[in-house]
Amino acid sequence: MTEHQPCPPRRTRFIDILNAGLGSARALGLMRPPVLEKGALMAQARAHAGLDDFGDPWFERPLEVLLDAVHRQARLNAAGEWSAMQQCVKVLVDRLWAEQWFKDYPEILARPLPRPVIVIGPMRSGTTRIHRLLSADHRFNHLRSFETISPVLRPGFTFGGPDFRVTLAERIMKVARLANPRTLTIHPTGPLEPEEELGLLVSSFWGMKHEAQWWVPDYGRWCEAQDATPAYAQMARLLRLIGWSQQASSLRPWVLKTPQHMLDLPALLRVFSDARLIFTHRDPLAVVGSAASLAWNQTIIYSDHAAPARIGREWLCKTRLQVDRMRAARAQIAPERQIDIHYEEMERDWQGAMARIYRFLGLDLAPALPAMVAYQERAAGLKRRPHDYNLEQFGLTPERVLAELGDYVRSFGIAMEEQSAALG
Repeated sequence: MTEHQPCPPRRTRFIDILNAGLGSARALGLMRPPVLEKGALMAQARAHAGLDDFGDPWFERPLEVLLDAVHRQARLNAAGEWSAMQQCVKVLVDRLWAEQWFKDYPEILARPLPRPVIVIGPMRSGTTRIHRLLSADHRFNHLRSFETISPVLRPGFTFGGPDFRVTLAERIMKVARLANPRTLTIHPTGPLEPEEELGLLVSSFWGMKHEAQWWVPDYGRWCEAQDATPAYAQMARLLRLIGWSQQASSLRPWVLKTPQHMLDLPALLRVFSDARLIFTHRDPLAVVGSAASLAWNQTIIYSDHAAPARIGREWLCKTRLQVDRMRAARAQIAPERQIDIHYEEMERDWQGAMARIYRFLGLDLAPALPAMVAYQERAAGLKRRPHDYNLEQFGLTPERVLAELGDYVRSFGIAMEEQSAALG
């Protein structure tokens, strides 16, 4: 981390230029302002897809709450409003297409999802590294980045033919680099890289993905009070569709991960009742600072009014809630179904840590090790520069974070990093 840098980074000029262009187009009557209303968005999706069955209507309430928070709190710029409309319509179109695939091929929903391995931890706690190492093992199924961006096949898809979703993912990542290249420095990826299932929860307009890109705290508080089981049921349906489209064996377990599961463990386990759980832990000073940095670097793309101290407070509270809910839920889970892995353990000896995970899973690590080593080499190429951040940028101090999360450190024996070491 870089010390004594109180101001977080700015976005690139690309968004400023795009905002100016969109504003001019509106002023000249060449472009209508985006309409962020549920009825209008659903009508637009129906017209695009030529379909009208969105599946389980549970998603409509999260969508309503999200749009209300966007209107009242997010203060989106012109590019942010346009992007929000495009994102919402895409999710709705995907829901329409998904229901059609399920009707045309009912065998999709009969596919089993046996004993998934789910990596669970706070944002920025090393879940991605473990998830991608496990994904290198061909004994597991995994999602790729283009599949979490676009979980649903387009009409007319044929096995072995071109898949436009890969092209779309490439385009989205190019735009992300132009808008703020730091977002892909923080979470390096590519269209075919293993990726988390966050996009499958977004199918129900559910989860922290929205909170990490827009300032919508009321939506976050509402979600925290809901039972997320319907969102996880939809995630499972989409996972079956993706497995079918990959022509992957339904006997192989899936490897899954997203920090959202920290908040929703009871719902996750209702849907994936035989899951095996890998819990990750890291110094909360690094977790909170890195999570706030990730949210900041995305929010400044879509809004000209992002406040770093406000974002810092929000992600400190969110991390505290994640930890509290994880600890409460774990008391109800059999010990043989869960294992704890520490970030510093992976940093010190990742092969030793993975060997411990494989003993927990009852598998031999040796067959997967060459592919894991190859992944480590490829990952070094993806991450071109370190993620540079500190707590001070977001109005936080180590003392404040540890006042909230010191009990977590003590209970799990978490090793402290740089700033933490000075506090003993």
